[in-house]
Amino acid sequence: QVQLVESGGDLVQPGGSLRLSCAASGSIFRPYTMGWYRQAPGKQRELVAAVTSGESTSYADSVKARFTISRDNANKLVFLQMKSLKPGGTAIYYCDAKWGSGGYWGQGTQVTLSS
Repeated sequence: QVQLVESGGDLVQPGGSLRLSCAASGSIFRPYTMGWYRQAPGKQRELVAAVTSGESTSYADSVKARFTISRDNANKLVFLQMKSLKPGGTAIYYCDAKWGSGGYWGQGTQVTLSS
């Protein structure tokens, strides 16, 4: 079993940057594909970025070239570096871990874009 705790959410101005972190607990981490999702008010949760155990990455079209996902297997951490944040980008960001039939979510961290 994996427990995930996100951090790093904050109030930020459009055009600004933010780095989110996800700390995983549990004896196994490396095999998991780790992902970041976001859910804006009134909208469905959507995949933002993912990184596999082999460190292949994928991104939603809306964040390509602006967001970077990375992982630190030794410390069981996943990061999402976000740049050039856009107006209307307020959302709760969730960390996700998948391996085989298992899947786990964190509680989320709030990112608020100031108007």
